[in-house]
Formats: sequence, C-alpha cells, structure tokens
Amino acid sequence: MTIRQFNKEKLLFLRMFYEPSTFSLNYKTINMLPNNISSLLQFFTLLYLFTVTLASTDETTSLLKWKSTFKNQNNALLSSWRSSSNACWDWYGVICFNGRVNRLNITNSSVIGTLYDFPFSSLPFLEYVDLSMNNLFGTIPPEIDTLTNLVYLDLSINQISGTIPPQIGSLAKLEILHIFDNLLNGSIPKEIGYLRSLTELALNINFLNGSIPASLGNLNDLSYLYLYENNLSGSIPAEIGKLVNLIEVHLDRNQLTGHIPPEIGNLTNAKVFYAFFNELYGPIPTKIGKMKSLQNVSLHTNNLSGVIPKTIGDLTELKLLHLNLNQLSGLIPSELGNLKNLNDLELSNNQLTGSIPSSFGNLRNLQVLSLSDNNLNEEIPSSICNLTTLTFLYLAKNNLKGKILQCLGNISALEYVIMSHNNLSGELPSSICNLTSLKILDLGRNNLKGAIPQCFGNMSGHLQVVDMQHNSLSGTLPMTFRTGTLGSFNLHGNKLKGKIPQTLANCKELLVLDLGANDLNDVFPMWLGTLPKLRVLSLRSNKLHGPIRTLGSENMFLQLRMLDISSNAFTENLPTSLFQHLKAMRTIDPLIEAPRYGHYQDTVAVVTKGLELEVVKILFLYTTIDLSNNKFEGHIPSIMGDLIALCMMNLSHNGLQGHIPPSLGSLSSVESLDLSNNHLVGEIPAQFASLTSLEVFNLSYNHLEGCIPQGTQLQTFMSNSYKGNDGLRGLPISKSCGYAQILDTNDTVSRLDDEERNSEFLSDFWKGALMGYGSGLCIGLSILYFMISTAKPMWLARIIVELEHKMMMGRRKKQRRQRNQKKK
Repeated sequence: MTIRQFNKEKLLFLRMFYEPSTFSLNYKTINMLPNNISSLLQFFTLLYLFTVTLASTDETTSLLKWKSTFKNQNNALLSSWRSSSNACWDWYGVICFNGRVNRLNITNSSVIGTLYDFPFSSLPFLEYVDLSMNNLFGTIPPEIDTLTNLVYLDLSINQISGTIPPQIGSLAKLEILHIFDNLLNGSIPKEIGYLRSLTELALNINFLNGSIPASLGNLNDLSYLYLYENNLSGSIPAEIGKLVNLIEVHLDRNQLTGHIPPEIGNLTNAKVFYAFFNELYGPIPTKIGKMKSLQNVSLHTNNLSGVIPKTIGDLTELKLLHLNLNQLSGLIPSELGNLKNLNDLELSNNQLTGSIPSSFGNLRNLQVLSLSDNNLNEEIPSSICNLTTLTFLYLAKNNLKGKILQCLGNISALEYVIMSHNNLSGELPSSICNLTSLKILDLGRNNLKGAIPQCFGNMSGHLQVVDMQHNSLSGTLPMTFRTGTLGSFNLHGNKLKGKIPQTLANCKELLVLDLGANDLNDVFPMWLGTLPKLRVLSLRSNKLHGPIRTLGSENMFLQLRMLDISSNAFTENLPTSLFQHLKAMRTIDPLIEAPRYGHYQDTVAVVTKGLELEVVKILFLYTTIDLSNNKFEGHIPSIMGDLIALCMMNLSHNGLQGHIPPSLGSLSSVESLDLSNNHLVGEIPAQFASLTSLEVFNLSYNHLEGCIPQGTQLQTFMSNSYKGNDGLRGLPISKSCGYAQILDTNDTVSRLDDEERNSEFLSDFWKGALMGYGSGLCIGLSILYFMISTAKPMWLARIIVELEHKMMMGRRKKQRRQRNQKKK
C-alpha cells in the first residue's frame, strides 16, 4: 500500500467517527474489504477507542466549571454534561478528535450566562464553536486569542455587549466569524484585517460605530460581508475594491456618508450590493457597470445625485434595482431596457424627468415597476402592456398625461395599480374589470371623467382598495357589489349623482367608505350600520336629506370611529338611538392600528376651522363626529357624553336648542369641540373645566349667558371662541365676571392683531399637524394652542422634528427590546 493509499484509508476511517451522521459502516462491511484494509481499520478502531477513552480531564473540568456559572442550571439539553460521563461520547454538543474537544455546538440551547469563565486556554484544539441563539450576555473576553486553531466561531443572536476585542485578530485560521444580532458597540477593530483566511464576516444588527476599517481590504478570501443595521459612519473605504472574491456586500441601515467609491467596479464576482438607508451622496459611479455578476443592487434612501448611469444597462444578470428615495435627476436611460432578467425596478422619490422609456417593454420578467414621486411627463408608453408578469405598477405623483391604457386589462397578474396625483384624463377603461388579481386601484387626483363602469361592482370580490377621489367622474355608482375583500372605497370629490347602492352592505370587510363631496341625493344609509368592520364613514357635502332613523337593531356601527355627514340637509333631532350604538366611540382602545394595504395608505378629507384638509394617514385612534352644516333641531343628547373616545366633535351651524348637556364634560379625550352657530342657551357647564385636552374650542354665535368658568383652561382660548353670546361674562372677553362687562380696549385691539397674525399660520399648521398622523395626529393637535398663541412656527417646526426623531428612535429601541424578550 502506498503512502497516498494509506492516508486516504486513514482519512476515510476518521470520517466515520468525526462525521458519524454522514457515514455508516458495520462489521459485515469491514469483512467485505480486502484483508490489508480490514486489518488497518481494525487497528485504527482499537487506536481510536483507546484515545477517546482518555479524554482530557482538564477540558471536562473546565467545561463543567463554565456550565456552573449558567443562570439556568436545570437546562435539559445540557443535562448530559456530568463529571460521571465521558465528554467525548455522552455530552450534548461536544465532539472530540484524538481525545481532545474539537467541536462545541450548543446553538439554540437556552443557555443563560456569560463567556467570562469559558475555558479558552483549556481548549487549545477547538476548531468549531457555535454558541448562537442563546441568552449569552456580558462581553467577549480578550482571552479568546488563545483559540488559535479556531476555524468557525458563531456567537450570533445573543445579548453580548461591549466592544469586539482587538485580540480577535490573533485567530489566524478563522474562516467564519458571526457575531450578528447582539448589543455590541464601539468600532470594528482594525485587527480583523489580520484574519487572512476569513471567508464570512457577519457583524450586522449591533450598535457598532466608527468607520469601516480600511484593513478589511486585506481579507482577500472574503466572500460575504455583513455590516448592516449598525451605527457605522464615515465613507465606504476604497479598499473594498481589493476584495475581488466578494459575493455579497451588505452595508445598509447605517450612517455612512461620502461617495460610493468607483473601486466597487472591481467586485466582478459580487451578486449582491446593498448600501441603502445611509447618507451617501454624490453620483453613482459609472464603473458599477463592470460588476457583471450583480443580481441585486439596492442604494435607496440616500442622498445620491446626478443621473442614472447608462452602464447599469450592462448588468444583464440584474434581478433587483432599487435607486428610490434619492435625489437622482435627468432622464431614465433607455439602456435599462436591456435588463431582461429584471424582476424589481424601483426609481421612485427622485427628481427624474422626461418620459417613461418605451424600452421598458423589453423587461418581460418585471414584476415590480415603481416610478412614483418624480417629474415624469408625457403619456404612459403602450409597450408597458408587454409586461405580462407585472404585479405592481406605481406611477403616482408625476405629471403623466393622456388616457389610462386600455391594454392594461391584458396584464392579468396585476395586483397593484397606483397612478394617483397625475394629469391623466379620459374615461375609465372597462378593460380594468378583466384584472381578476387586482387588489389595489388608486387613480385619485387626476382629471378622469365619464361614468364608472358598472362592472367595477363585480370587482369588489377581490379588490381591497378602490380610490378614485378628486376626479370628475359622473353618472351613478355601480349598483351591484359582491361579497368579498373590499376594505376601502373612496370616491370623494367627484360629480356622482343618484343613490348610495344598498348592495354595499355585501362588503363585509369594508373599513373605509368616503363618498363625500359629490351630488348624491338620498336619505341616510342606515343599512351601512350592518357592516361589522366599518370604521370610517364620510358622506359630507352631498344632497342627503331627511331625518336619521335607526333600524332598531343593537348591532349598528359598532366599530365606527369617524363619522362625517356634515354639509348636507339632514333634519329633525339628533339621532339619540344612533349614539347608543357607537361602541367603538365609547371605549378608548390604544391598541387599534390603521389597516395596511401594501404601499397604499388610506386618505380621508376632514374639515376643521373652516379648512378642508386631507388626512394622509388615518390613525383610527383619532375618533371624530362631524354633524355640522345641517338642519338638525332639538337638544344635544346627553348620551353624547358617553362617547369618551372622541377627539373631535363638531355640531356647529345647525338649529340646536336648549342647554349644553353637562355630560359633555366627560369627553376627556376631546381636543376639538365646536358647538358654534346654533341656538344654545344657558351657562357653560362647569364640568367643561375638566376638558384638559381641548385645543380647539368654539361656542360662538349662540345665546349663552353667565360666567365663563374661571381658573380653567377655558380662559386660555381667544375671545372669538365666545363671540356672539351677549350674555357671557369673564375672561377672556371681559375683565371680570362680577362687574359690568367692561372691556379693555387696548387688550381687545391686541387680541385682534394676534388673531390676524395667527391666521397666516393656521392653514400651514393644520397641514403639518394632520400630516403628522404617522407619529400620531393627537400630538399635532395637542400643540395647536401654542402655535396660535405664540406665533412661532419655526419653534413649532423644531418641536415636531424632535418629536418625530424621538418616536423613531423609541420605536427602534422598542423593537430591539421585544426581540430580546422573545429570546428569553
């Protein structure tokens, strides 16, 4: 037998014991081998058994000492770790070679402890260590440098804190280093550049700061670099171009600045390059076109500027290209039409101009096309209809013109069509009804006209959102709606006539219905109350009329949180029986969240202080009732005081009579209360003194009398909140409540001047406050008074920015805590 044959047979034998899960050999098999090989195997069997039984006592003792420091001594998986058993044969996760511990794999073993007593110096033959997915805390000891034979080290998904010790650079044989998803801070030590054998480096999802060390350029064998979701700053080092064996680069979700180095063009083997959610600026280097193996490129959410390089069209393997949320300008290069393997193309939220290239029709594998929030003009090219695999089409907020393509109805895979905020004209093509996979249709804020095809009602079986608000659509609503998934139906601000179809009651998933600002002529659709999930109902500014009658059922409008029927011609008394059913308005539920429809977000128009504003995000915690500008009579029902979740109540411009019910003082969450322009009499209830959340308050033009409750928040409002009530006395309209109504002329003039100045800011403030729905509209409303009284919009803007920042940071910390709690 030659030396090579001997070594081969020796290796074959050792693998039986070193990797028993992948090898199986029995005595019958041994007997079938040639005599010389059989004898050799028998010899090595005896030798192996001899060496294994002499496992190092020092290693066993050291591992048991480490285990004794664990917080959970009753760990079932490690119950086999006993001094009475053989570590090499019996211990869970321990594998020996030649009687010495060679591999330690106790991943996901519920270990709660530290590495302080880990026997680094007692395990010199360790090559493989996997302690991932446990609850290890504390720091990484510098003694880790004694594991000089280590090839694989995985400490990921723990709670290890502190810095990465520079001594880790002594592990010259290390090929895999995973310490991701921990609580590490400090900088990445430059000594990692000494790990010349490293092929995988994963330090992602920590709190590492400082710059990416240029010494990483020494890791010639590195194939995978994961540094994402840290606090790294500085620029991407040019030395990254030396890592020619890189396959995946993940630098995203940091605070990196500077230019993308052109040296990335040397990464000709890279398939993934992610640097999104940073602060990179400057142009995208044209040498990116040399990265011929690229499949995924994501640079979104940076400050990149300049044009999109034509050389990207040379990346023929590309499947994903995300350049959205930057400051890119110029034309979209037609060369992007060469990317025939592309699945996902996102260029939205830039400053791109010109037309959509007709060459995009060549992207036959494209599933996502997002060009929203640019300055694109011209018509949508008909070649788009060649994209038969397209599922997402986002073209909103551009200057696109022309008609909606009839051939869109041929793209059967379409699920999202979002083209709002453009200059599209013409009629709705009935071919859209062929899109049986369509979930979201958003054509709002265009110049569309004509009737809504009746077949749209049949689409309610699979559609989740229909938004065609603020167009010039006419005719009647589709009369037949099917039971299905429709959750939001918004036709606000059109020219629709006729009645509200009763078949909408079939849409049991409906959450939002906005038919406001049309010419609908009907009575109040009480049958909508049977919709079990309806939260938002806006029918304002139509020609609805008559009294509001309930159906006698107790299960009416149980989930409704926003009701707006203002500016109609409703008559008779306020519907007391309706208010008895509004269960969701009677309970403050902080856990309610707005529904999500992918990239679409519901919008609803609201009116406050005489301004019509679009609520960009519906926060369902913001509960409102607006019955203003109707012909309601009679008293305000005292039961309305039970609607304690209300943030806004508007009963103004009606014919309401009688006293203000003291029960309204129970509306502890109300921030805007408007009872103006009615025929209310009597005094302001003393209970209103407890309305500490009030920021907008209007009782003007009634017949109220008596003293404004003193020493309360009610005195902080301007005098126009009370004007037109000749019998009211006290601040802020008079000096004293106990004397004649003596007005301080200078004070009055000063207030009038203040009101005039504040009116300049009112519109901008409300837009800002309501746009703040993403962080919570109630925050925006709660600072209304300070905006009006101080007239310092710059100060307010800073406050809003700081609030947004704090809430975003708090959200990230909360997510991190939740993840850590799940581990425990």
